Amino acid sequence: MTDAVFRETAAEPRTQSVPLAHLSLELGHLYMEDFEAGPERLRRHFTEVRPWADAARTAATARAGGRRARVSTCFLVDDYFTRFSTPAEVVPMLLAEAERAGLSVDYLARESGCATTGKVPVAEAVAGRIVESPPPGSYGLRPPAAQTGWLANGERSPAARAPQAMKRAAAWQPPRETAARRHSVFLDVELWSDDADGHRTWSCPFLAAVWQLARLGLLRDEGEAVLVPQPHTATGFPDSWDELPSLLRLNAHADPFAAYRTCSVLPTRFLPVEHAVRVILDQIEVDPGALEQVAERSGRERTAVPDSVADRVSYVYYSGP
Repeated sequence: MTDAVFRETAAEPRTQSVPLAHLSLELGHLYMEDFEAGPERLRRHFTEVRPWADAARTAATARAGGRRARVSTCFLVDDYFTRFSTPAEVVPMLLAEAERAGLSVDYLARESGCATTGKVPVAEAVAGRIVESPPPGSYGLRPPAAQTGWLANGERSPAARAPQAMKRAAAWQPPRETAARRHSVFLDVELWSDDADGHRTWSCPFLAAVWQLARLGLLRDEGEAVLVPQPHTATGFPDSWDELPSLLRLNAHADPFAAYRTCSVLPTRFLPVEHAVRVILDQIEVDPGALEQVAERSGRERTAVPDSVADRVSYVYYSGP
């Protein structure tokens, strides 16, 4: 008799791999009012972005040891919080002003795709991977983020309570950052809000964290890649945002959308949002299969990639509207 073990092929875990560039360079993430201000606002933006984009490419080449660095560019349009104009009007203006500044947008993304793309509830799936870092000395008194929709990088000030009879009121305690260096920079991030009908609106920082995970090639849904670029084969752009793919590949010869590292060139008003993004990324349990694939591939290429997902993200901020 021979002992044999039979397994269903479908039961084997599988993580789809995605091609990776060295750097995903974001050329902008603007709101409705930026587009409503007309091409002049976009022109000023891309004029500010151009020198920093060149510097980011130079840094990527240096990290690649002088070899040609694979660098792709992307732009995120906010169609989640407010629907405005149409892709047929906005996208050509956006691309024209980028080209005028000497820049090329390889990939165009819709922010609503970071909430839901196709039938995949992307933001909800990422929220399910939140693993809160308990502050030292805490005893689980704080409700979890899954209940409150708030995520902190430390211990909040204790809520004031009426003292029991014959007892003195507890002294006020300041909030404390978990990984503080001498002094705390405490941040409490709202991840979502629910209205009276139970409709959930994801916050800008949370969607931006999902966006970073997508650019790092770390988003999966049951092992399948999420936010896969769709080629742009039409002669123009649709009149409805819903008809535009969540992630559109505009340059057929572009390097891969996802990358080992990301860099975003943004106005300074985005700094608080991106601080919140780092707090979120530090407390997300990223798909282990995706992490292993990046580690294995970067090792083959002899490309250093930080262990911390948050440390793979970088920014350049310019002053301005």
